[in-house]
Amino acid sequence: MMMVSSKTFSSLQFFTLFYLFTVAFASTEEAIALLKWKATFKNQNNSLLASWTPSSNTCEDWNGIVCFNGRVNRLNITNSRVIGNLYAFPFSSLPFLENLNLSMNNFSGTIPPEISNLTNLVYLDLNSNQISGTIPQQIGSLAKLQILRIFDNHLNGSIPEEIGYLRSLTKLSLGRNFLTGSIPASFGNLNNLSFLLLHNNQLSGSIPEEIGYLRSLTKLSLGMNFLTGSIPASLGNLSNLSFLYLYDNHFSSSIPREIGYLRSLTDLHLGNNSLTGSIPASLGNLSNLSGLYLYNNNLSGSIPLEIGHLRSLSILHLSNNSLNGSIPASLGKLKNLSILILFYNHLSGTIPEEIGNLRSLTILALGRNFLSGSIPASLGNLNNLSSMYLNDNNLKGKVPQCLGNISGLQLLMMSHNNLSGELPSSISNLTSLRILNLGRNNLGGAIPQCFGNIRSLQIFDMQNNKLSGTLPTNFSIGNSLISLNLHGNELEGRIPRSLSNCKKLQVIDLGDNHLNDTFPMWLGALTELRVLRLTSNKLHGPIRSSGTEIMFPDLRIIDLSNNAFSKDLSTSMFQHLKGMRTIDQTMKLPSYEGNGNYLDSVVVVSKGLKLEVVRIWSLYTVIDLSNNKFEGHIPGVLGDLIAIRVLNLSHNRLQGHIPPSLGSLSVVESLDLSFNQLSGEIPQQLASLTSLEFLNLSHNYLQGCIPQGPQFHTFMRNSYEGNDGLRGFPVSKGCGNDPVSETNYTAALEDQERNSEFFNDFWKAALMGYGSGLCIGLSIIYFLISTGNLRWLARIIEELEHKTIMRRRKKQRGQKNYRRRNNRF
Repeated sequence: MMMVSSKTFSSLQFFTLFYLFTVAFASTEEAIALLKWKATFKNQNNSLLASWTPSSNTCEDWNGIVCFNGRVNRLNITNSRVIGNLYAFPFSSLPFLENLNLSMNNFSGTIPPEISNLTNLVYLDLNSNQISGTIPQQIGSLAKLQILRIFDNHLNGSIPEEIGYLRSLTKLSLGRNFLTGSIPASFGNLNNLSFLLLHNNQLSGSIPEEIGYLRSLTKLSLGMNFLTGSIPASLGNLSNLSFLYLYDNHFSSSIPREIGYLRSLTDLHLGNNSLTGSIPASLGNLSNLSGLYLYNNNLSGSIPLEIGHLRSLSILHLSNNSLNGSIPASLGKLKNLSILILFYNHLSGTIPEEIGNLRSLTILALGRNFLSGSIPASLGNLNNLSSMYLNDNNLKGKVPQCLGNISGLQLLMMSHNNLSGELPSSISNLTSLRILNLGRNNLGGAIPQCFGNIRSLQIFDMQNNKLSGTLPTNFSIGNSLISLNLHGNELEGRIPRSLSNCKKLQVIDLGDNHLNDTFPMWLGALTELRVLRLTSNKLHGPIRSSGTEIMFPDLRIIDLSNNAFSKDLSTSMFQHLKGMRTIDQTMKLPSYEGNGNYLDSVVVVSKGLKLEVVRIWSLYTVIDLSNNKFEGHIPGVLGDLIAIRVLNLSHNRLQGHIPPSLGSLSVVESLDLSFNQLSGEIPQQLASLTSLEFLNLSHNYLQGCIPQGPQFHTFMRNSYEGNDGLRGFPVSKGCGNDPVSETNYTAALEDQERNSEFFNDFWKAALMGYGSGLCIGLSIIYFLISTGNLRWLARIIEELEHKTIMRRRKKQRGQKNYRRRNNRF
């Protein structure tokens, strides 16, 4: 017995030693191959792979290596900061490798076709690298592969149809690449597939009908491609589908009613396509749906009442369509709804009282529709609401006092309606309010003084209402106000000094009111102020410099027009306008927290017309001091403000010469100095203003030759009228001392003469003194008179008169030139 046991023990010992020897040998071969691959990495000092050394045990010591029976079975170096490629990877030396995870590194180059040697591979993850080139078709020979993840790389070319041969595949993720071509129909063979993620590529063509065969599919993400055609009705067969993302494509036609069969669906995202027709009532069967996104399509018809059956729904986003009819009261049953976005549609009727039952609602966006009636008081029950958009509708009545109960409200947009009554003082209870926009309504009464205490408020827009009384005088220290727009009201009194506490102010628009004050030079200490509009008030007196070093350093638009400011223009103030001294095309627009829809807008007078500048005022620089009582000279320092696009000093009492330095305003588009008492010549430097589109120097005392240049040739006579001493094109008198001007003027007159040839020939035909010609001519004239179309006749007579004058002038110039030549001899 002892002998048998001894022999048995010796045999076991032998086989154990043999096995260990074999295992050690195999692991050494794999280790050498992996070390050769590591030697190609560009960052050899990578601490995360410091354990990969010849002296250490591959299976026990190497980071990311897991062995089975002594052979490398798993290689996982995800997020190890490796910089390298796959060209030297030992594909043929790792026959037992089942799991390969190289994700979230910096691998570049292409995927070698030798990857097909990993015949036992079950899991392949190369996501979030810099891998480029095409997906090798040889990947289709990895018959055991269950998970293939190569998303977030730089892959291009088409998806190999051979991937459709991987019958064991359960998850396929190729999103966030640059893949082109169509989705292979062979994917219909992947019966075990649960995830198909191809989003964020450049795929085109239609969705293959065969995708509807993938009964195991739970997530289908094809968003952000160039897919076209209709959504296949066969997708209604995917009974296990929970996520369907087809957004940002070019799908057309209607939404298949079969989508309503997908009872497991939790997210349906079809936004940003060209879908038409109505919303299928069958969507009301999707009892597990939490997110329904149909925005930015061409959907029409009414919102189905059945949507109110989706008791799990938390997000309903139907904006930017052509939906009509009323908002279904049944939406008030969606107790879990947190986001309701219906703006940019054609919805009408009143806002249902039942919306006030949605106690979980955080965003209510009903703006830009045709909603009417009053704002339901029940909206005051929405205690979790952070944003309310009711703007651009036909709402009337008062602003409900109960809105002050929504303590977490950050954004309240009700502009462009017909709201009336006074501002409820309860709004001041909203201590989180950032944006308050009630502009363009019929609100009256005074602004409650307590509004100045809302420290969180960034935007206060009440423009174009009927507010009266004085401005709040208690703007608190440390408040967050960025934009204050009270333009177009009936406010009186003075501009409150407490505005100087609003250190973040960028926009102040108090224009078109009845404010009676002097210029608030103390606002110059607001270093971030970019827009100051005080136009059309009763402001008066001189603009005196405060003598401080900082004065309006970032100002881009200053509009003091239509007031009674007097005395000389402040040279020192212009010297401090540093924001107008450089042309900055990269300037950032203001950002208002919790908002992506508010647009600052100001109205400026440019090129003789009122222009609304919307959110580009940081790049649009304007000085408008017109219609005041300013005296003295135009400061030459204005020429240093090279970012000016509009300069309007018209209708004042300015004297002296036009500064030649204005020729440095290289981007100026509109220059209006009309109705002053300016004298002297127009500086030749102005001819270099190639961006100038509008010029008005009329009604001054200017004289001499009009400069000639590309832009000056485009200006009409009315740009100079009321200056009897001016000569040259386009006024009637030539500039005889300037041969170039004389030539240009003559050329222009000859062009006008050529343009009148048709009318001259027509007149000749009409008055030809030969028989029938005379009858025809008189008949044409009779026809013009009898039909009342005297404009043609008047134009013909005018052209004839013009031609006669032209001939006389040419004859006079010919006589003058003849006398000059005779005098020389």
